[in-house]
Amino acid sequence: MSMSYYKRYKIPLLWLRRHTSSREFILLSSVLVGFTAGMAAVILKTIVHYIYLLLAYSGHLLDRPGWLVALPIIGILLTVLVVQTFFRGKVEGGTAGILFSISQKSSIIRRSKMYSYVITSGITIGFGGSAGLESPIVVTGSAIGSNYGRSYHLNYRERTLLLACGAAAGIAAVFNAPVAGVLFAIEVLLTDISISAFIPLIVSAVVGTLCSKLILEEDLLFFVGMIVPFKAANIPFYMLLGALTGLISVYYTRTVHRIEEAFEPLANKVYKRALVGGLCLGLLIMLFPPLFGQGYETVKLLQQDKAELLLKGSWLSFFGTNEWVVLCFTGALALVKVVASTLTIEAGGKGGNFGPSMFVGAYAGFFFAKLTNLLQVSHVPVSSFTMVGMAGILSGVMHAPLMGIFLIAEITGGYTLMIPLMVVSATSYAVVKYFEPYSLEAKKLAQKGQLLTSNKDNTVLQIMKIRPLIESEFQLVSPDASLRELVEVIAHSKRNIFPVVSAKGKLEGIILLEDIREIMFKTERYDTVKAKELMVRPPDVVQHDDSMAVVMKKFDETGAWNLPVLEGEVYLGFVSKSSIFTKYRKLLIKTTNI
Repeated sequence: MSMSYYKRYKIPLLWLRRHTSSREFILLSSVLVGFTAGMAAVILKTIVHYIYLLLAYSGHLLDRPGWLVALPIIGILLTVLVVQTFFRGKVEGGTAGILFSISQKSSIIRRSKMYSYVITSGITIGFGGSAGLESPIVVTGSAIGSNYGRSYHLNYRERTLLLACGAAAGIAAVFNAPVAGVLFAIEVLLTDISISAFIPLIVSAVVGTLCSKLILEEDLLFFVGMIVPFKAANIPFYMLLGALTGLISVYYTRTVHRIEEAFEPLANKVYKRALVGGLCLGLLIMLFPPLFGQGYETVKLLQQDKAELLLKGSWLSFFGTNEWVVLCFTGALALVKVVASTLTIEAGGKGGNFGPSMFVGAYAGFFFAKLTNLLQVSHVPVSSFTMVGMAGILSGVMHAPLMGIFLIAEITGGYTLMIPLMVVSATSYAVVKYFEPYSLEAKKLAQKGQLLTSNKDNTVLQIMKIRPLIESEFQLVSPDASLRELVEVIAHSKRNIFPVVSAKGKLEGIILLEDIREIMFKTERYDTVKAKELMVRPPDVVQHDDSMAVVMKKFDETGAWNLPVLEGEVYLGFVSKSSIFTKYRKLLIKTTNI
């Protein structure tokens, strides 16, 4: 859809670009990107809805416990088949992939991501995979914005802004929550933002929301009209809930990464991986049927205080449905959902952790409120705590407290809960930051030094790469070359450094002009002295894949102005401080005020 759409409107937009200012063109572009991303969200939600209806009315499969277990496995296998057959196994990344593209690929995202996630996540989640739609639509919207920018040859700053516009529109369309879409783009994707960037983000989010509202005619995801009014006396309990959701967020992040590590040996065995992960997921669904699909319908049962219905079809129902059994069941679900959603994704299914975070938060909030009431410590409103718990986990897992606050307020219409939302989100975020300085999606990138930060110097260093800065015009010298041959090389060179390189390309050392000035004029030694006798070890070497932060540290530690660049032991050239500083100044201007 998006490719043909762009081709159809490319000529008039090129005319507009030539006849409008840069700011006006970006504003017009934000409308188009927002509309396309909004339509992608509508298509994705429609695919999931109709697959669900097909399964529900095709022999009433969703009413049979056996099929509840089998369908997610079938969905994962179908997803893997589609990925391997039609996308050559290249449908990866999620929100972390978008962060990687921003920091390491100049905000350029593969064109296939404009539609691949819509297809694959639609299959996975439509068949009951325990993941969320939100991350796939973020990838889709971001890819739409990025490729729009590429089509019109926009610079890095403008391309990154349109990428964020696509993500904001996608989130806004999925939840009918434009403010949350804008805040997601600001808190999660953009490390630095100017006031002028707000308008395109807002426009895209509003357009995306209108697409969803006008076409799907959806109401609030959760209705909180009967919620108990906020009481200041409950603030201590909301703070305790914030601390609890913060700790669960730490558990969430660490559990996801441990399961990812467990699946790494199966990285190249896609079908075995799908079967292993799918069967483990099926076993969990036997015990906890609410793990089937996104689980938003089960959250509504919690909100209505009908949690006993969650045990229907579970192998654990033989324990009965008294209040304590139900409490333990919901508490376990808050923890097990993390495992189920990670298994879905690691097995080869496509989805994200956004929706599961909300699921976990709702169950954690319900568990806390019910436990407080059953122990008669106090009487707190179950429905309010269920809703507010979602903001706590979202804030902790995504490291986006503002988005958590406004998303839950928008999807519930519960602005009366604004103070509890703030208290829980802020407390959860503070707890998480103490244990985990990076969000779930950013942690791996941060460990590899591939994550942009709000520090502009670090941002520029992350974007810079060694390869384009390698200078290769240095005159090579063989280790067995005579002084006579060396003098001849020096006579035809404008450099004062001469790398000594073996026949196999290995760097043996370097010869500095200042070190050999005296011997150069002793003609009687021209045929007796070899280059290997004159060479010295370089103060340090740079590997071709070193990060710029590592390279600058080597320059600082050695005091050198030029350092050789190697690939393993093979000589590639030199990198100089002057070329790095020149590139740094250009990128600093380029990345300022997104």
